[in-house]
Amino acid sequence: MADLRVRTLSEKTASLSPASIDTLRSRLHGQLMLPSDSGYDAARTIWNAMFDRRPALIARCRDTEEVVAAVDFARENDLLCSVRGGGHNIAGHAVCDDGMMIDLSLMNAVEVDGQARIARVEAGALWADVDRATQAEGLAVPSGVVSSTGVAGLTLGGGFGRLSRKFGLTIDNLVAAEVVTPDGARLTASEAEHPDLFWALRGGGGNFGVVTAFHFRLHEVGPDVLFGPVVYRLEDARDVLRHYSEVAPKVPRECSIWADLLTAPPLPFIPEKYHGTKVLFVAPFWLGDPERGQEILAPLRNFGQPIGDGFGRMPYLDAQQAVDALYAPGMQNYWKAHNFAKLEDAAIDALVASAEALPTPQSDLLISHVGGAINDVDATATAYPHRHANFVVTPGARWEPGRDNAAAINWVRDCWNALADTAAGGSYVNFISESEGRAQDAFDRNHDRLVEVKKRYDPQNRFRLNQNIKPH
Repeated sequence: MADLRVRTLSEKTASLSPASIDTLRSRLHGQLMLPSDSGYDAARTIWNAMFDRRPALIARCRDTEEVVAAVDFARENDLLCSVRGGGHNIAGHAVCDDGMMIDLSLMNAVEVDGQARIARVEAGALWADVDRATQAEGLAVPSGVVSSTGVAGLTLGGGFGRLSRKFGLTIDNLVAAEVVTPDGARLTASEAEHPDLFWALRGGGGNFGVVTAFHFRLHEVGPDVLFGPVVYRLEDARDVLRHYSEVAPKVPRECSIWADLLTAPPLPFIPEKYHGTKVLFVAPFWLGDPERGQEILAPLRNFGQPIGDGFGRMPYLDAQQAVDALYAPGMQNYWKAHNFAKLEDAAIDALVASAEALPTPQSDLLISHVGGAINDVDATATAYPHRHANFVVTPGARWEPGRDNAAAINWVRDCWNALADTAAGGSYVNFISESEGRAQDAFDRNHDRLVEVKKRYDPQNRFRLNQNIKPH
């Protein structure tokens, strides 16, 4: 099978004009990779090890002109295109078989204007890059909770994390995007220029072209925040989650409280006898006056009988990197997600039952606390439609390559099905593992309007490795 795959790729490359490949290579200053080139395998490797795809060409772009050259080449040669920013997408859309992978990872500059409170971020940057640059000015962009996540993928799907209840989604803080469209045009999308495209980019995924840079509004954050998990035995999880479900929607917007059902890692604040056992983390985050935060969160932290408490004052940068090790590359991953307005008892029972059957020690059930400023925005104001949710629940399986894929995937699907009856509808596009067929779940009432934007900017559906919005 491997020999056949290599032969197919060779035939695909051979069908392209050698002169045209040489011309593209010169426009990319030598950063065009073929399957025979040194570094090709490293360049095609992405975060989710479930995907072992082999592009015919990898265009490693260093600026917008090089992106235009790659897009033009793919169009002129009718090549399928994938776009890699951080390569962290759960569905593996960053890499394609037999087509062209446009790799933006060399475009990772972050420019911060502290006076204007605006950051220009190139599309290959990771959130760790952004956090370091913005925190040097005492500022931040609302983003996700894993610092190795790419800026582009998270933003185009919506983007939520610990700052979002106070400052909104990542897209709610996007003021402009620089875009290369499928016909090779360079556009700036904003409220003033190409507002239809700007609307669609804020939650519509990578359907409309290649975003090469984002302009974000910044907010004062840190340098210190309050953050860390309060840990409970799984046996106590039902009572704790019922308490959590009542408390979390009522806390001030400076606070977000995420929860996670997982296997206890060997953290110093967890007694050794509980290492490797199934536990519940309740992890408050507080942005603001620390004394007020301690006071407000004391009833939550003191509830029941916690077995460990890692909550405390720390730099915002440390909080943003606190769970990176749990999401390290090289593992196979499969996720699904539900939105919830409220966590009913039936949902809590389903969560605990599923946690009892975690398929691997690396798998978990994450409860993201959203709402607040996210819900202030009308569901049709941006392409992201899920403005009704207060929680996003994500069963996520992680397992080592070579283990039984079916057992892990079936566990996620069984949990997702068990939660469906009490869910509020819709799925966050960045948490959908399936490569296609879930656009209606992701975009809900905004789907038809997205189709119209797709018809205008990508009528041939050249950018279709995503939760695809078909232009017909």
